[in-house]
Amino acid sequence: MKTRAITAFFFGTAMLASLLLGETVFLTFYLFLSMATLFEYFRLVGSEQYTPQLPLGIALGTLLFRIFSSIAQGSLEYKLLALCIPVVILIYIVELYRKTEKPFQNIALTILGPVYVVVPFGLYLCLAFLDGTFNFQYPLGLLLLIWANDTGAYVFGVKFGKNRLFERHSPKKSWEGFFGGLFITLVAAGILSQYFTELNLNNWLIVGLIASVAGTFGDLTESMLKRSLNTKDSGGLLPGHGGLLDRFDSLFFAAPLVYFYLLFF
Repeated sequence: MKTRAITAFFFGTAMLASLLLGETVFLTFYLFLSMATLFEYFRLVGSEQYTPQLPLGIALGTLLFRIFSSIAQGSLEYKLLALCIPVVILIYIVELYRKTEKPFQNIALTILGPVYVVVPFGLYLCLAFLDGTFNFQYPLGLLLLIWANDTGAYVFGVKFGKNRLFERHSPKKSWEGFFGGLFITLVAAGILSQYFTELNLNNWLIVGLIASVAGTFGDLTESMLKRSLNTKDSGGLLPGHGGLLDRFDSLFFAAPLVYFYLLFF
């Protein structure tokens, strides 16, 4: 527990600093974070049976990140968007020459990595530029709500958890933990509305609801991935927390849905 708390403190401090130190630090930090998480994904899914194409997967992920960062800053680079097409085609062509037993599974895993990891991080970036200029309130608010949900679900689950939420993929999660996390998240959203006034109370509550529900499904999806690979943690980079995929699984579903809610509504 002590190791988990120390890791959470230092990593949480780094993430908060990346938001508060301006857009250059923010974009640079999340470039390295998304590539590190993508690399962890490829290490996780790679095995004797499946061998996704790491170099081209990282290349596609880098392109996608650059595309989203240009969208966030209001200047979509169409040449980069077009460049994704030959990179994807090259993934198919390279697989023709690799003499692997499961070529199409390798292709699928290679393309899935950037989509599963980098696209959500890219849309999280876009949250910071939703009003046309860099504003840390939206991404920081979402981050705090996800942390509130994780904390509430853990505390209520440990103390009151009896009814399993989705035992097939995550035996420890309970309905009591889910509703406890939702309650704490909505309380946190109410508090945020008093300080982050870019959104009113109702909108922060809806963002909190999305963060809690979508974050839970993101967590369950990553658990499904790990169970299909017979592994407990996605990596060991964060002592007490597992890997980066374990840490950001909730954000992978929450960030895109919150972004599109704020963009359209």
